[in-house]
Parts: sequence; structure tokens; C-alpha cells
Amino acid sequence: MPEQPHILATLKEYFGYDSFRPLQQEIIDSIFAGNDNLVIMPTGGGKSICYQLPALLLPGITLVISPLIALMKDQVDGLQANGIKAAFVNSSQTENEQHSIYQNLIDKQIKLLYVAPESLSFLDTILSQIEVSLIAVDEAHCISAWGHDFRPAYTQLGYLKNKFPNTPLIALTATADKATRQDICDQLNISNATQHLASFDRKNLSLEVRPGNKRIEQILNFLDNKPNDSGIIYCLSRKATETLAEKLRNQGYNAEAYHAGVVHEKRAKVQEDFINDSIQIVCATIAFGMGIDKSNVRWVIHYNLPKNIEGYYQEIGRAGRDGLPSSTLLFHSYADVVQLQKFADMSGNKEVQLAKLDRMKQYAESLSCRRKILLSYFGELIEKDCGNCDVCLDPPTFIDGTIIAQKALSTVTRIKEQEPIGTVIDVLRGAQNAAVYDKGYQQLRTYGIGNDISWRDWQQYIIQLINQGYLEIAFHLNNKLRLTERSKKVLFNNEKVSLSHLKEFEKIKATHVEQSKKTKSNTLFDNLRELRLKLAKEAGIPAYQIFNDATLKEMEQHKPTTDEEFLQISGVGKQKMQNYGYQFIKTIIDYSAQKTKKKPQNKGNTHKETLALYKEGLSIEEIAIQRKLAASTIFSHIMKLYNEGEDIDLNMFVQKQDIKAIQQAKEELNHPDGLKPYYEYFEGAIDYNTIKLALAILKKGTSNT
Repeated sequence: MPEQPHILATLKEYFGYDSFRPLQQEIIDSIFAGNDNLVIMPTGGGKSICYQLPALLLPGITLVISPLIALMKDQVDGLQANGIKAAFVNSSQTENEQHSIYQNLIDKQIKLLYVAPESLSFLDTILSQIEVSLIAVDEAHCISAWGHDFRPAYTQLGYLKNKFPNTPLIALTATADKATRQDICDQLNISNATQHLASFDRKNLSLEVRPGNKRIEQILNFLDNKPNDSGIIYCLSRKATETLAEKLRNQGYNAEAYHAGVVHEKRAKVQEDFINDSIQIVCATIAFGMGIDKSNVRWVIHYNLPKNIEGYYQEIGRAGRDGLPSSTLLFHSYADVVQLQKFADMSGNKEVQLAKLDRMKQYAESLSCRRKILLSYFGELIEKDCGNCDVCLDPPTFIDGTIIAQKALSTVTRIKEQEPIGTVIDVLRGAQNAAVYDKGYQQLRTYGIGNDISWRDWQQYIIQLINQGYLEIAFHLNNKLRLTERSKKVLFNNEKVSLSHLKEFEKIKATHVEQSKKTKSNTLFDNLRELRLKLAKEAGIPAYQIFNDATLKEMEQHKPTTDEEFLQISGVGKQKMQNYGYQFIKTIIDYSAQKTKKKPQNKGNTHKETLALYKEGLSIEEIAIQRKLAASTIFSHIMKLYNEGEDIDLNMFVQKQDIKAIQQAKEELNHPDGLKPYYEYFEGAIDYNTIKLALAILKKGTSNT
């Protein structure tokens, strides 16, 4: 087993972190001890590092089973950005591309190989020729029919433990109840695996549930305070995603729809644009977002009630993966319950689906701390209310609802328990429609006795009566409302009923003073984010793979101005320091200069000071020491001076063989745009700064080669 200092040094060098999150060290130690492991860790909890870090220190390759092409690409791009040799094999590649990867595997040029379960059979010959040190099965809940996202292709994975009996296997998922956990271990043939159950408490996520009336209007009000933040809106139907995206676009938001009916090319573009911050909002069915490590999703809305708590928890977990405060909002309505009930009726495991839907419904209609309900579902109990959900922030008040209950229960009795909730409310409110008149319900004594209460409020009161066991829905009988044993106590024994006052559904949400969407903010964080987006487009990678929002926030707070200070920022590793350090330090210094109201000419003078010292023959490091600036900042001065036509010899900063190699790559790649094609061509052996220098030299034809 590697020594602790070496493990921590690897964590900092490649991932930019000084310490592990809860359970990560324990899981990694267990892998090095040769144990099989099952890891249940919430989205954003750091599952990937649990196998990616050991992969760097183990002698052979780490084989990662992953369910989606987009997930593989996202993970591999992120690893390569950190200077880690990784690749994936799936159906999106040509035969030549795959053979090249196979050769790299044999030549020990790859540490992590991502593969879809369907492609495993094609790798048997290659896997027999190389050393497999670790097997990771990501999104492991897909193997279980008890799970919320069962995928038949996963059921073949049990053979891996038979083929590699001495190789530790780690199965990872964000959501699995007790039955699903055992099923995962049994099917993967790791029944004795060490189980690691992390806390499911994502404290940075606020939880809010609202009734599903006027949803579009509510969403627009919600977005008023989030003009520049990325978010996802999950819908039950394809039509809803299209309609909602169009309405948002009409209001000036950059929104697109994503569902299985959209052609593959467009779906891929929507996902890529969202990852790259080119699209702000995606209105999607549940197919969107699985495993996508976009860390700066600031909010998630559920336009409809999800079908189970596992799926809901995983979907809200796509917000705030960087640990910064993020919002979640769930709309629910009786119509959603009916629709999901129909879906469950058509499923292969109807009873399980219905039971899980019932739990989801109870969560949405709860009048107690929502986080407690979520955590208890996964077997985690907390004593105190969370203080970060709508119920905790605005506790309901209760009223004496006995008369309301008596009116509702009496009406259900008089219509002989033959109608669903909508018709019951119509009778209570004295509606004059066919549903009432065709059956003579206008003759009932209870007709119109509840016309002082709105239709929607009656709906909420009746749902509370259902939750408290005074009524029940007969789903198998067209959702008719039925009386229960408890009903008699209210109707005949004067039992008192407490109902939540519905004022919380009417309250106008406090509006925070925010900048208008048209007002351009000028914080250091915004400047850093703009720089990140520019660099990401230049390198052809998602913005968050350069640095996530949490790292930018830490830069904003500490304002590092030297290489050493910059490396202390969480999320800054060796490779990213080399590739991007000087640009971010320069932005921080420039911003600080503006805030201290330095005169405009100072910016020009600082470059002239660097130029004067350069002409004296000082190196970049010597200039940095004399000027008490970061070497990366001096480097940025040199590049700026060169681009402005000053007599700067860039050849002294880049080796001749690197210029030759980049010139050859330029010709072979047919003069590509951006830096990423070169970076990938050299498989990370030549960093971005060297590539920039060499291309600048080649462009002006000043090479001494």
C-alpha cells in the first residue's frame, strides 16, 4: 500500500486538493488492501476520485464500466485536463480509433479505460494481454431491477469477478436503498464487499415544494433572481419540455429542450452547449444529465412530480456539485400522481413502482422537514430540522379543520364513494357542469356547502385528509375517493381534525434585490468566469473542467498573486497551474489595480518595466523576483509585448525540438483551430503554454530551428 504522504501528494498534484472528503481515504485504503467495495455516495460527494486516484498508483490499468457515451467523454476530458492518461471505447468511435487505443493499452500508455457494458465482449482479447489492477462499475444501481434506472446490459457484469478473481472491484452509485445495495453485490459476485455509505445530506441544496398551479409564471419569478445561473428543468412529457423551452426563449432566456424524440445530433449539441455554458437552461426528460459532471448547475426544477425518491434525489443532486449554495424546486399536482400511476401500471414491477411513488407523494405533501424525509429514506437519521427547506424556513400553522373535513367526508358519503377528487370538489363548490348535473348531484344536501373555499384550496385540504388517513384513493377504480375507518370517527364521534393553514401556498416569495439581467456585474468572480469561458472555448473543453465555481470563489476571496499562493487554492493542481495560472493571476492583479483606482497608465507602465528588465538580459524568473510578481504574470507581460510588436525573442522560452514537433503536428493536423488538437496530439506531453509560444513563433516565422 502506498504511504499516506505519497497518496496526498498525488491528490494535490493531479486533482488540486490538499485533503480528502469524508470516506474517500477509507475507500482508497480498502482498494489498496485488495478488497471489493460498494460505495454509496451522493452526487457531488467525490465518488470518482475513489478509483481515479488509486488508478494512478496501481501498476496496471483501471477498467471503468460506464453506462453512457456522454458520461465517458466527460470523465475522460476531465482526466486529460488534469494531466492523466485516460481513454474510452464505445460505439461512437471508428475501428481505427479503437485499434489505436488498444495499442496504447498494450504499450502501457493508458491508466484508466472507460467502456460501456455492451462493448466489454470486444475487449476480451486485449484484457487478457494487459494487467488489470482495478475494476470500477459506475452507476452500479443500473444492474438491479430494484433500482430506479435498471439497464439489462449491466446484468452480464457478474462475469468480471470470475475473470479477474484477484482484482479488487469497486461498485459506485449515488442512490440505492437497502434492497438495491444487496442486489448490486450479489449480481456482481462481490457479496462480501466492504460497504461504504456516505452521508446523503447535501446541506448546500435548498429544498422547496410548491403546488403545480401557474407553473410557468412561478418559474419566471424564480428565474428573476438567477439571470446568469445555469439550471435544469425536468418534465414528465416531451411536449412539456418543448413548450416550456419555447416560452422561456420568448422571455429572453437561452433555453433548449432535450428528450428522446430529438434527433441524436441535436441532443448531443444541446448537452455539449449546456456543459460549455453556451446554453443556460435545459428543459429535459429524466434522460438528461446522468453522470455529467457540470459543477456549476445552480438550480434544478421539477416541473412534474418524480416517480420515486431515488430519481428525485439523483436529479436534484446535479445542482451545486461544487458545494456552493444551490436551489431546488419541485412542483406537484394531483394530475401528476394520476399520470405516474398509469406509468406504474404498465411497468414490469408495478407493486414496487407504486410503493415508491407513494413515498414520493408523501414527501411532496409533507408538512415536516423535507431533508429529514429524504435522509431517512436512505437510512440516515438526523435529529434537528435542516433549516434549509421551505417547511423549516416557513413552518405551517394549523387550523381546526373539523368542519372542513366533515363537509368533504359527508359529500364522499352522499355520492356513494363513486367519484374522483375533482368531482367531489365540484359538488362541494356547487359547480354547474355535466359531471354534476348528469348524475343529479345538484340535489344532494352537500351541494354547494363549500363554495366559500377555492377549488385549489379544497384540493389541498382533501390531500391532507388522504395523508392523515381519513380518505383514500382507489387507484384501481379510476381514482375514486373512498372513506376509511377513521372517517367514521369524524362523521359520527366528533373527532377533531387539524389541517395545515394554506397561507403558505399563497405567500409571495420574498424578492431579493438583484441586478437586472441587462446589468453587467463587475465582480472579480465574474471576471474570472469570463476568463474561464474564453480559455475553455480556446482549449475545446467545458468551462468547469478548467476550474469549478467553488475554486473561482476561493480565488476571489484570497486573491492569489504568486504561483505559490495560486497553488494553495483548492482545485489547483500542477497541470492546471502550468496551463492557466498566469492568466488567472493576471486577471486578479488587474482587477485589484482597478479597485485601488490606479491610473490607467500604470497598466502600461508595468509592461514597460518588464520590458526594460528583459532588455537588461534578465530571465522571467529573475524579473519576477525583482518586481515581486508571479512568474506567470511576467510571462503574460512578455506575450503581450511580443504581440504588440516589441523586440522579444520567444525562442529563449521554448526548446527547438518542441517548435519542430509542433510545426509537424500543425501540418499533419491541417492547421487546426485552438490548442486542444495539439494538446491531444501530444497526449499532454507538451503543455498549453509551450504550444501557444511555438504557434506564435511559427506564425511570425521567427523560429531559430
